[in-house]
Amino acid sequence: MTEHGIFQETAKELHQDILLDITAETCPMTFVRTRLALDRMQFGQVLRVTLRGEEPLRNVPRTATEQGHAVLHMAPQPDGTTRLWIRKGG
Repeated sequence: MTEHGIFQETAKELHQDILLDITAETCPMTFVRTRLALDRMQFGQVLRVTLRGEEPLRNVPRTATEQGHAVLHMAPQPDGTTRLWIRKGG
């Protein structure tokens, strides 16, 4: 686990059960949409969120962690977006 509470897994270990693109959303809708997706998932499933911007990059992982989910990995993309893998917790 890193100092930010993010588990670093290798790319080969990463998978996702659900994909969510929130690149067109602004806060607070970025986490609202993420939370709604997580609420519909089963414990242990992985959500991959694609987001854009510094505010969602700060707030979505922090809020997910505060709600008991595990942020597995964050991967900046060449197009300026970031992919975020979240495992649903209990």
